[in-house]
Amino acid sequence: MTEFSIPPLSANGRQEPVIALAGNPNVGKSTVFNALTGLHQHTGNWAGKTVSNAAGQCTYRGRRYTLTDIPGAYSLDAQSDDERAARDFLCFGGPDAAVIVCDASVLERNLTLALQILELTGRAVLCVNLMDEAEKKGIRVDLEALSRELGVPAVGASARSGKGLDSLMAEVEKVLEAPAAPHPVRMLPAVEEALSGLVPALEGRLSGKLPARWLALRILAEETELLERAKAFLGFPLLEDPAVSRAVWKARHYLEEQGLFGRKLRDALKAGYVLRAEEICWKAVKAPPAPMERDRRLDRIFTGKRTAGPVMLLLLAAVFWITMAGANLPSRMLSELLLGLEEPMRAGLSALGAPGWLTGLAVDGMYHILAWVVSVMLPPMAIFFPLFTLLEDFGYLPRVAFNLDRWFQKARACGRQCLTMMMGFGCNAVGVSGARIIDSPRERLLAVLTNVFVPCNGRFPTLLVLITIFFAGSGGWGSALAALMLAGVVLLGVLLTFGVSRLLSATILKGVPSAFTLELPPYRRPQVGKVIVRSLLDRTLFVLGRAAAVAAPAGLVIWGMANITVGGESLLAACAGFLDPFARVFGLDGVLLMAFILGFPANEIVLPIALMAYTSSGVLTDIGGAAQLGAVLAANGWTWVTALCAILFSLCHWPCSTTLLTVYKETKSLKWTALAFLIPTCTGFALCFAAAQIGGLFL
Repeated sequence: MTEFSIPPLSANGRQEPVIALAGNPNVGKSTVFNALTGLHQHTGNWAGKTVSNAAGQCTYRGRRYTLTDIPGAYSLDAQSDDERAARDFLCFGGPDAAVIVCDASVLERNLTLALQILELTGRAVLCVNLMDEAEKKGIRVDLEALSRELGVPAVGASARSGKGLDSLMAEVEKVLEAPAAPHPVRMLPAVEEALSGLVPALEGRLSGKLPARWLALRILAEETELLERAKAFLGFPLLEDPAVSRAVWKARHYLEEQGLFGRKLRDALKAGYVLRAEEICWKAVKAPPAPMERDRRLDRIFTGKRTAGPVMLLLLAAVFWITMAGANLPSRMLSELLLGLEEPMRAGLSALGAPGWLTGLAVDGMYHILAWVVSVMLPPMAIFFPLFTLLEDFGYLPRVAFNLDRWFQKARACGRQCLTMMMGFGCNAVGVSGARIIDSPRERLLAVLTNVFVPCNGRFPTLLVLITIFFAGSGGWGSALAALMLAGVVLLGVLLTFGVSRLLSATILKGVPSAFTLELPPYRRPQVGKVIVRSLLDRTLFVLGRAAAVAAPAGLVIWGMANITVGGESLLAACAGFLDPFARVFGLDGVLLMAFILGFPANEIVLPIALMAYTSSGVLTDIGGAAQLGAVLAANGWTWVTALCAILFSLCHWPCSTTLLTVYKETKSLKWTALAFLIPTCTGFALCFAAAQIGGLFL
């Protein structure tokens, strides 16, 4: 159940009017919110991004307003969690008015939701956004005609450039003083006849808490889940009232006589909104017969049967190459800066009389590992996330979802899983929590259990280093080859996602895939400056903060195991020796397997832990370049088969602690959390065993 945070009431009502920002996904709703509130909530160019409500303050002509950016929805007949959150806020959250944001270039499609909202409240303003893009396509919107047809103000805007927002708030100010009279949509004559007896019966019991006609339509459509929410909101069982119950029976009986019941009735009600939207646009919108040729040409490349796959792989490789080539120097500089602070810290602790073991724990343990994680993670994330967000803002990522949808359908999973999978590139924990956009519990679990097969940002450094040292080389075309091979590893992770999803769908999570609506937005020129700032603040620092929170405590454990000795041997070496026979079966060694275990808090520290054990240094050591690192690994028995198995196990092993904790929070089940741990781990061991056996034939 969705919870809402509404400002407290004063003696004369709310201290600040609450304005709901509603609309279809991808109409610029969050952009309007950002521009008005200054909170700069991240805006995404795909459907289903916003899953929770975001509130912010806006001041206009000396009066403060609370703006609430609710999730994008295509209809109030909610089919997913995000649509339910939007519907529940509008119906039961008590907003004083609504701003309905529409895309001027596809106004007819957006008006279906707008008409449903106007049945709830007359205190609304239609914000016709993206007017500049519509004009480029030759689309003209008659705002006066639109306002007459809807019965509420219609304001043109281009929120990305701030145009029209002042006029929008001026109209909001006016509608707050107007009567809250809903604007009903006329239905089929048979439906209107059925409503004529039911609506008066409801009005006598609702006392204005909910619009009687709107609720009558929901009762006739048998929207059980919504009616339960209405019952909780009203505080009494409305349908158990004798007069209401009798009126409902008469209305349904009459409609059944007219051949309208079940799906036929629900389709007839939906058709009422669609036909009315079409009628309004016929009067208020003038558009050319065909869409812009540029978008069609680009779609032939990005979504074509023969070109979509290669283009997708090349773009992914390009993003990785730019990330890797651009992150090397900043990472080295940041490492030198942060690690250079260790000596002053040691001197300060020594001056305070701190014992040696405390200095070791604090500096060589907690701080050293924290500095390592920051220097390794921050530069590539600061490059990768903006590049990823630029593709999102341009409109390419929804095309990726479109291309992958049929493969998820074959795996009996929901096509929306491709969106959560792409979130996992930055952080698997974010991908797991993003699975809330999937309505079906079965398909949501599929997304949660398989998200770890997509390598997160924390695993990229290990994958890249091993690919560079053992397969691609670092000179000449080495970086480009490494990027292509890393893209190939990512592709393997995607294929494993499909395969494991299909296996789970045939066993413990049986079922058929559900349909979902994915809107392909127009291609837009990305807002480079805003994208860079927002991706750094919203994604990079968020993920880095979570990694740092677990890296520092992990440093205590790792330093302790490396420096506490038993019988002349460190605990780390003893544990690695114990695991070595088991690890050899899978092409690894005990040190590497122990490094993966100790790297449970953060994948970024797996390779540094292994190097610490190989060199017996007691602290994480910066070996230097790829050649020096390769020499250390080769001296400890590594071959290309060992590196291949390490790459496969890095791709497929247990989730990090943050991701596993997120799985438990999302599922509230130890069973599914355990499976989220076991499924990738067993897959990783199986792949490593196969690689070790086959690779051994060539050594």
